[in-house]
Amino acid sequence: MRAMTQADVDAVLAIEQAVQRFPWTRGNFIDVLESGYVCRVNETDSGEIRGYAILMMAADEAELLSIGVAQAEQRKGLGRAMLGEILGAARERNLQRVFLEVHSSNVAAIALYRSAGFSEIGARRDYYRNADGCEDALVMACGLKDESNG
Repeated sequence: MRAMTQADVDAVLAIEQAVQRFPWTRGNFIDVLESGYVCRVNETDSGEIRGYAILMMAADEAELLSIGVAQAEQRKGLGRAMLGEILGAARERNLQRVFLEVHSSNVAAIALYRSAGFSEIGARRDYYRNADGCEDALVMACGLKDESNG
């Protein structure tokens, strides 16, 4: 993965619009870039962006704000690899814990997060809009430690 730039926003936005029911806007992506969040993209050897991840840091913790994989690249392990890399970036910054929210109905994402060490710590009632109105979000957290120390 490499750092996302403003030149990547169109490609990232196209993935976001294809994979999210209620996608972020161009302005959301520009805001996170300008705010200095950890914004990464994954690309093919030919330079085509196939995934992205955004991490917001605060003190010694972070929140995974968004992670997306192009539809054609899903179910190939790319999401798992990107999640591992973004958690690695958090460890490199000596962060202690990473949080995220996920749709309570997104069984595949929940399984991915659990396999990466996240556990459920709460819920946000009616947090996400969906076709039926609203849906709860599961709040998950993953403790990070310096693996070289133990």
